[in-house]
Amino acid sequence: MIKSMTGYGKSVVETDTGRTIVEIRSVNHRYGEVYVKMPRTLLAFENDVRKAVGDRLKRGKIEVFVQREEAVGGENLPNVNVPLAKAYRDAFEQLKRELDLADPVTLPLILSQRDVLSAREEDGNEDALRGELLGAVRGAVEAMETMRLREGEALLADLTARRRTLSDIIERIALRAPAMVAEYAARLRERLTQLLSGTTLDETRFAQEVALMADRSDITEELVRFRSHLVQFDDTLKLSEPVGRKLDFLMQEFNREVNTIGSKAGDADTAALVVELKAELEKIREQVQNIE
Repeated sequence: MIKSMTGYGKSVVETDTGRTIVEIRSVNHRYGEVYVKMPRTLLAFENDVRKAVGDRLKRGKIEVFVQREEAVGGENLPNVNVPLAKAYRDAFEQLKRELDLADPVTLPLILSQRDVLSAREEDGNEDALRGELLGAVRGAVEAMETMRLREGEALLADLTARRRTLSDIIERIALRAPAMVAEYAARLRERLTQLLSGTTLDETRFAQEVALMADRSDITEELVRFRSHLVQFDDTLKLSEPVGRKLDFLMQEFNREVNTIGSKAGDADTAALVVELKAELEKIREQVQNIE
């Protein structure tokens, strides 16, 4: 099953206590990395969120954004830390005297200090809040998966078409292989005949030279391996697990065989086909980089 690494998903879970909004987006990445951004009041659940996402999305740079909107009059009522507020007031008053300042110590100034005003969570609310949060996360992941699968279908169609092109080119190269030796022998005989004008050509030495060239330019093993890689490519596309890394490895193997064929190619026609093959492989490699 082909899935794109890029995607976006959003989910909202709304209850009597408030709304939990989760957005997830992912882009291409060699490995799977999950980044979570959430309010301080939900930080206790960060590992739960990271695991829920990582269990479903195996590859890509994945960013999770969580928002929490408390319901008006809900259970999370404001809590005032009166002793802390008095301590801030006394500290500010002391600073006024020490620095000979006339500015008043106001209520907004005291309330703006950390932990003076906070949300009071009722006993037993933690499990409910975790459930709401993870429900929103799962919904966002499902929405993203739908997008990634839809893009994966387009990638599969493109890869299948390009795979047929690879097969066509490699078979054209295979058809050229026997002709390369024959054409080389003909060119060599013509040159030697011109150079040895009036002298009898040593047919045995000539045959040895042609045999050496045939051995150096033999691409039978490369053709067999390339065709085997094509079969592996087809089988990999049918797997239900993430296949991006396997396809990336296969692309390296394809290129290795093509480079060897190119180094052995002794004629312009085969060299042109190798260039065409490399160009198609590069297009496939770019598409593979988008696959989970």
